[in-house]
Amino acid sequence: MECVSTESDIREFLASRRAKITPQQAGLPAYGGNRRVPGLRREEVALLAGVSIDYYVRLERGHLAGASEEVLDAVANALQLDDAERAHLFDLARAAANRPARRTRRNRGPLPDSVLRVLHSMTGSPAFIRNGRLDILATNQLGRALYSPLFPDRATRTVNIARFQFLDPRGHDFFPDWEESLNTTVSLLRTEAGRAPHDNDLTGLIGELVTRSEEFRTAWAKHNVRLHHTGRKSFHHPAVGTLHLDFDAMELPAQPGLTLTAYSTVPGTPDHDTLQLLAAWAATENATAEQSDSRTPS
Repeated sequence: MECVSTESDIREFLASRRAKITPQQAGLPAYGGNRRVPGLRREEVALLAGVSIDYYVRLERGHLAGASEEVLDAVANALQLDDAERAHLFDLARAAANRPARRTRRNRGPLPDSVLRVLHSMTGSPAFIRNGRLDILATNQLGRALYSPLFPDRATRTVNIARFQFLDPRGHDFFPDWEESLNTTVSLLRTEAGRAPHDNDLTGLIGELVTRSEEFRTAWAKHNVRLHHTGRKSFHHPAVGTLHLDFDAMELPAQPGLTLTAYSTVPGTPDHDTLQLLAAWAATENATAEQSDSRTPS
């Protein structure tokens, strides 16, 4: 599908990054006041990267296959790419050359018991494991309580954050910092699309979101990417109200492509009190469900 076409992704990514850099930011003189482009011209990027204009034009048309690491580094420096953007450029080059992604990818079976034990041992923090498509693959009790609006019933095991956020009417309420949350989700999916351009499940998800959500479609066209390791996130939970939680996201080395995310609060703060309230609500909900299950005839 065009939404994950490597050649068009390269073209639009480089053009969008070039548009963000002014000659002044690049340390170049801006001759004349009638510039037809908002940022650098192609010839200016070529000059900064130390390559010919014809060669840079070829790169920006999507022909990154065969470009050396030195050239990619030079282009990244010329465009003042951050770490996430630089990694994305290299991912796109690998995809264009049909080379393996930076991390090994394989068909997945169940998560190892050892990983699940670690997850469930984190009793004081909401935590979950996701893949690059933002499928939630496993949660601890508090994590499932936090993301309970995403789970239609107790039997549901896997849900997708992006699909809920953009296609479920409750998405806007659940993510109160809507613009920031929207941009984060789209940037993470754009990053994953560079790493795994041939992932059919990812392609299908992006195609669905592009088709059904104008907000996703607009954000997707910006070609923004990001690394998502630590920060702060807000939720509006239907049972306990608004929580502002710190998060840390840790990639699982033995499970390439999977990330464990854990939320925390500072003890003694209102957010910590709300998190404790969520834990009490989760315990009550689980006890009620277990009683209901015990009354159900086998």
